Amino acid sequence: MTQANVASYPETKNQDLQAYLLGLISVAAFAMTLPAAKVLAGDLSAVQVGIFRSVIAAFAAIPFLLIGRAKLPNRSQLKRMLLTSTGIVYGFPILTALGMQYVPVSHGGVVLAALPLSTAIFGTLITGIRPSRMFWVVSCLGFLVVMAYTVAMSDVSDIYLGDLALLGAVLLAGFGYAQGGALSKELPGWQVMCWTLVVSLPILLPASLWLYDGETLANLPDIGVAALLFLALINSLLGFFSWNRALALGGIQRISQLQLLQPFFTFAFSIFLMGESWNWLTPIVCVVVIVLVWLSKRT
Repeated sequence: MTQANVASYPETKNQDLQAYLLGLISVAAFAMTLPAAKVLAGDLSAVQVGIFRSVIAAFAAIPFLLIGRAKLPNRSQLKRMLLTSTGIVYGFPILTALGMQYVPVSHGGVVLAALPLSTAIFGTLITGIRPSRMFWVVSCLGFLVVMAYTVAMSDVSDIYLGDLALLGAVLLAGFGYAQGGALSKELPGWQVMCWTLVVSLPILLPASLWLYDGETLANLPDIGVAALLFLALINSLLGFFSWNRALALGGIQRISQLQLLQPFFTFAFSIFLMGESWNWLTPIVCVVVIVLVWLSKRT
């Protein structure tokens, strides 16, 4: 091994560690998406939830860009930001809210288990970086393990209309995550998300004014207000600061596999926040998934 390679090894190792830690923080935040959307399902329409959370996030992003003195994106970056917005500004927020109007949170986890695989596939198509065959084997195995676990923990005996909405959310989110991760190779991850939201304001602002219902919003319970703000400020903004950075540092395909852990974070939140019961299957399966995520890194 050359002296240059020896010197770069600790740097690469630290970069990987940072990528996985940032990715885990984001996955923990994203795990609250379905519960928060479920809270709002009885008070706001799916389109209202999706548009309102994104427009709040867009206005909150402006101070970050001003304080950080972010440079304007070039034409190519702007075009890719608009593509990113189709997935993570419009598609995923609206379709997950729509799905939560028809299916339980646990059932929604079955469909969203495909999100890591969707992100890895779009990441390969967008970046041209092709992982090994073993990576795809491990990735598909991880998807099947999480799918089997979620089915075992859920009542999925019926076919729900919401499945179609959540499947669309998986495809659009995978596309948006991959686009954002690729852009974060050129710009800081926080700028990618902030600009993506801000350049969407010409659509978001008129749409939110058209959807605005003062009486409904005035009667929104405190827990609904908290859920909407969480979706806007954490899931649509701050969570992507660390997520885009993680994708850029660790690679879209590898870091996307961390989302296999998302159902387990949701389960943990359900115990501590909603008083649901503990079972021993979850930590056992979680260990299996952690091993698979580690194997995906190795391959």
